[in-house]
Amino acid sequence: MCKAILLALYGVGGMAAVLPFAALAQTATPDKSAEAPIQTLTIVGSRKINSSATETPVPVDFISVSKSAEQGGQFDLAQTLANISPSFNSTRQTGADGADLVDSAALRGLGSDQTLVLVNGKRRHTVSLVNLFGARNRGNTGTDLNAIPVMAISNIQVLRDGAAAQYGSDAIAGVLDISLKKTLGCEASFGYSQYSAGDGKNYLPSAYCGVRIGEKGVLGITAEYTDRGRSNRADPGNPRTIGDTKVTGPTVYLNGEVPNGGSDKFYFTLGAQQRKASSAAWARGGIGSDDIPSRNSAAMYPNGFVPYINGDIDDIYGIAGYRWRIGEWNADLSQTYGKNQLRYNISNTLNASIANKDLLNGGKGISPSQFDAGGFSFSQATTNLDFSRFFDGFMEGVNVAFGAEYRRENYKIFAGEPGSYNDVDGVGIGGNGGSQGFPGFQPGDRTDRNRNSVAAYVDIETDVTNRFKVQTALRGERYSDFGSTLTGKLALSYKAMDAMYLRGSLSTGFRAPSLQQVFFSSTFTDFISGVPMDVVLAPNGGPVANAAGIPKLKEEKSKNYTLGMTFKPSQQLSMTADFYRIDISDRIVLSGRFDANNYPALGATLSALGVGQAQFFVNSINTRTQGLDLTASHKTDLGAGKLTTYFGANFSKTEVTKVSAPPSLKGFENVLLSERERLFIEQGGPRMKATLSFNYEQGPWSSEFKIIRYGSQTLGTFSGTENGVPNAYYEPKTSADVALTYAFNDTTKLTVGGTNIFNVKPTRQNPNETDNGFYYDSVQFGLGGAAYFVKLWKKF
Repeated sequence: MCKAILLALYGVGGMAAVLPFAALAQTATPDKSAEAPIQTLTIVGSRKINSSATETPVPVDFISVSKSAEQGGQFDLAQTLANISPSFNSTRQTGADGADLVDSAALRGLGSDQTLVLVNGKRRHTVSLVNLFGARNRGNTGTDLNAIPVMAISNIQVLRDGAAAQYGSDAIAGVLDISLKKTLGCEASFGYSQYSAGDGKNYLPSAYCGVRIGEKGVLGITAEYTDRGRSNRADPGNPRTIGDTKVTGPTVYLNGEVPNGGSDKFYFTLGAQQRKASSAAWARGGIGSDDIPSRNSAAMYPNGFVPYINGDIDDIYGIAGYRWRIGEWNADLSQTYGKNQLRYNISNTLNASIANKDLLNGGKGISPSQFDAGGFSFSQATTNLDFSRFFDGFMEGVNVAFGAEYRRENYKIFAGEPGSYNDVDGVGIGGNGGSQGFPGFQPGDRTDRNRNSVAAYVDIETDVTNRFKVQTALRGERYSDFGSTLTGKLALSYKAMDAMYLRGSLSTGFRAPSLQQVFFSSTFTDFISGVPMDVVLAPNGGPVANAAGIPKLKEEKSKNYTLGMTFKPSQQLSMTADFYRIDISDRIVLSGRFDANNYPALGATLSALGVGQAQFFVNSINTRTQGLDLTASHKTDLGAGKLTTYFGANFSKTEVTKVSAPPSLKGFENVLLSERERLFIEQGGPRMKATLSFNYEQGPWSSEFKIIRYGSQTLGTFSGTENGVPNAYYEPKTSADVALTYAFNDTTKLTVGGTNIFNVKPTRQNPNETDNGFYYDSVQFGLGGAAYFVKLWKKF
């Protein structure tokens, strides 16, 4: 039976396609310093129990974050990973509305919703936010890594290969698997940092404690409180606020397991975060400006004002599962639940139409200065049943795994209070309607939508010989809203010599359209050449989208190719070189605005529906991403101490290869995807990123010096090249971090250091042409400049 399954899977893998080239690699080995009560290890990308990274035929990086928790200058998980992994990017946005409140993260230059995130091997939910503005991840959802405290993490495994055939939707660029601690003992740290400019003060107390449950069980508890201050890089006298978002709030995570005889055990995870974040919108002018009475009231803000977009973010995540043995089979039944909710409260603002009506009625011209603008939530419940067994009687051994998954998702949009969206003095008369800075969601935007999916997979890993390994996977999945998918994967590794492995993989993949993309709805009034116009971001399947001929959203499809090698001639030196190629078809993008000027036929239809301009999510482009990953690490004795050197580089290029407009929009591809929007997709992240770090330890002292090189980026402008304005070119830049640690003893360490110590900034641009209206967009390493930090770590 097993042999028949193997032959069938090999046939499917061989027929998948004739594939050009791709990438593979493996860098570090797992950190075994922290022993768990029950020694089982699962490698992401492999379902073989107690496998090792060198046995996997796909590139897996192990990142131990314990040092970052103890000594790192980056206090949140997204920025910590961005400074360690060259293929990982995370950008702090500014001037991008809700995208300022959640740091999006991605692998290999693709979107944040094309990277799957697991926690302890189980799927983690995405955020409820859809990024609509900002220079990165426009139109994407993603996973909020900053909802997980760094102190709670044992290690992170990064699978740099397509894995939808193994894990389902979203695993196009790769997979991040975050393993949480469950070790005995307690530790705590306190960190403080601030920018050299004197702002952005960041306080982070964090603690972990692992205690026994019963005789052999363990419970790990992590508690953390974030208090990050706002920073501002606007010119003196400029009323805008450009910089880091203000963030405060607690996070608590529980992670543990309780054995139940032999290898059987109950395991669980529960995490919760309540985060309050606040970003600044565009400034409004005071007396003497055109903003009175359209966007301001002289009685309320005579000198102008900056509205603040405040978000209350609630994130919860839980896993409950049981692992047991059925004869020679390993079984795992689990239930995972996650929910993310974001509610907006707009402060230091006004509804200009309310103020103007008050003025027309003989009042002072006053409006409320704070509004509940509504918000949204996304929840995901996933049930998994998995089986695996290793057979040693077939070739050199074969591991057979199969299982099933059921997932249910829900997406809601909540309307704001009437004052956050209404226009009480009449459209086009005096003041604009809605809360300035961020208009609230209207009753017509309310949404409460569900979907479910069911999946089954077979995953077989075969040691053909002691040098040659083969992995095959096949997964079928059916979604209630768009239909079925079938994906497959074939991966190979060959030990060419004792020091060298050759690896490669071929796979197909998919990403289901998120409920957020399908059902997001927002309506607001914009003024075009002084004329009021209702603008709608129309949900898929709604009357506006149907009238425009926008088809039902379907899944993105991918083909992934990898080819690479690892070379480890000694215990002191290891190197990898990995090529990859990812072709994505029917990629979902947010369209440009359609109206009567750029599409007369559609404009008439929109007018009949009471809409002036409309945008849509639509499957409309094909992209190709090609790249190379390089890593090298070396350890040597130097003087009385030890020097560890690490080099990692990612070269990645994404190109839009085709724009496919729906039949109703043929001939209007330049509106569907403008040059500016195309460049956001192709170069929202740098096309090259390299890290060179030196760690030196001698006695109680240790130091780290890290250089990070970011490649160039070219982004579009508001005016566009068609109007004679060149695109914005961001030159390559180099940042440097330094840290010095003194260990008073084995349980107490003090670290001082700096990040971006040479205060490097992105290339200066025309602020009238950038996405955020500042001298540079949030690109490469951000715009805050140099920062300094101190961190005290104590183990109990």
